[in-house]
Order: sequence, then structure tokens, then C-alpha cells
Amino acid sequence: MKNKIAVLPCLLIAVILGTGCSNKFQGVTWNLLDKNKLDVREIDFEYFSGKAKINYKDEDLDIKARANVRIKKDSAIWIAFSAVGIQGARCMISQDSITILNLVKKEYYVFNYDSLSKQFNFDVNYDAIQSVALGNLIKPYEKGDHSERIDDFYQLRQKSGKVEMTNFVSAETMKIERVEMLEPSSKNTAVIRYYDFQLVEEHAFPYSAIISLFYKANTGTLNTVIEFEYNKAEIEQKPLKFPFSIPKKYERK
Repeated sequence: MKNKIAVLPCLLIAVILGTGCSNKFQGVTWNLLDKNKLDVREIDFEYFSGKAKINYKDEDLDIKARANVRIKKDSAIWIAFSAVGIQGARCMISQDSITILNLVKKEYYVFNYDSLSKQFNFDVNYDAIQSVALGNLIKPYEKGDHSERIDDFYQLRQKSGKVEMTNFVSAETMKIERVEMLEPSSKNTAVIRYYDFQLVEEHAFPYSAIISLFYKANTGTLNTVIEFEYNKAEIEQKPLKFPFSIPKKYERK
């Protein structure tokens, strides 16, 4: 279980995006297009770039790092991590796999979506990762999904594999502000909170996010917390480059 959780923060770090734009998103009210389907406000772009501060903390580690993020819609997510000015890792998420380079230890990891889906009992794929990055629904709305309004939120309940998901959609802005995931058999949970929404062009992005993981291990229930704070984000008008190659001397783990 510890190995699985070690992979999950890498994926989550790669997929949570925000914005450092100074235009505060105040929110407007939208109605549901269909009483049986939530009109979650989604964003559209061709290329995205951003810079963020990331704090990662669990029972063993307390890491502060910076990340440069680039995305080509429906194609690739590229991340370069650094700490104290030293390049530590690079990650490339494509339609068929996730590759992580450890530049310090000169080794690399390759994960395919089928194996990750089996490990997490959750349908892991590029589209799901990109949707989280944009603040869209992780899993597309399907007939049979249950939604209801409770106070200031619409709660949309879905299931992916063995994982139950509840999306909390603001009734004012129709943006997702929180996602709760539960694996009933193990009681493992993950909660993603988006907040401090700001505008990038006409689109609302979460400036900050917190991910909390609670999972069982031999030593008891463990907790991992990942915090993000973006200081720059742009929807690019020109194509971006995605430099990524595996040196021959690197060892595959």
C-alpha cells in the first residue's frame, strides 16, 4: 500500500493547476441546462503554462518544491520539479503512460494506466488527469449519476471502479470546489479542495488547492497532505515545447 500511495502524490502533483492572475473571480449565477444533469463550468485552451510552490508532507517527509507546468490539451502534461534551485525530477504524462525521471539518482519510472487503475481500484487515464487539472469532472457525467442540491452546493455522486466520488459544485459559480473519494473496502480516502478562484482570460482557475490522503498501513492510518499555490498561469497563444528524454545511463526502476 505504501508503494501505491508513493505514486499517487506524483500523479496528484502533476494534475492540480491554479492561476496567479490578479483578476479576482467573483462568480456569477448559472442555471442548470437540464434538471437531471449539472452544467459544471468547464474551461477550454490549447496550451497552458504555470509556476507553483508545492508543499508535501507525510509521516516521513516534509518537502517544499517549485514546479513548472506545461500542458498541450488532450496530448501531454509536462512538469519540472526543483528544490533550492536544483532540478530534482521531471514528469511526462501522455495518453498512454506516465514517466518520471529522478535527475538526482539518475533513474526513471514508467507507469501504464491499466496497472495504475488496478492498484488504485480507480479508472486512471489521461482524460481524468487533465480534467482534474482544469477543475472539470474527473469522470464524465453518466446516466444514473445522482445529484441534488444541499445548501450552497450541488452534490454529484459517481463511481469509478471501486471508488465512490462526491463532487461538490458551487451553486453560485457552477465550479467544482471539492471532490471526496472513498474506497469502501479499505476506508482509504482522498479529498481535493479547490479555492481562491481567479480569472485567466475568461476562465476561472483555482489559485490554490489542498489534497488530503488518509490510508491504512501496517502501522495504522497514515495521512499525506499536499498544498499548491500558483504564482503564474497563462493560456498560451503559441505552441509550447516539451523537452523530455531518458539518458541511456539512467536505470529503470
